[in-house]
Amino acid sequence: MKSLGISLVIFGIGSLLLNLMGMEFKILMWIDNWGRGAGMAIRGGVTALGVVLFVLGMRQESAGAAKASKERG
Repeated sequence: MKSLGISLVIFGIGSLLLNLMGMEFKILMWIDNWGRGAGMAIRGGVTALGVVLFVLGMRQESAGAAKASKERG
C-alpha cells in the first residue's frame, strides 16, 4: 500500500506542477476535460488519496512488526 500511495502522490504533485507550466502527463490528459477547477480538484484528490494510502501502509507495517516481535518473545 505504501508504494501505491507514493506513486499517487508523485503523479498528483507532478501533474499539478506540469499543469502550471502548461504541460501534462499523457496518461492524465483527460483530467482537464471538465475544466481547470475540476482538474485541480482531481489532482488534489489523487495526492490526498496517496498520502492516506501511504500512512495506512506505514501503520500496517508497524503493526506487523509489533506483532512479530510479540510472537518471538
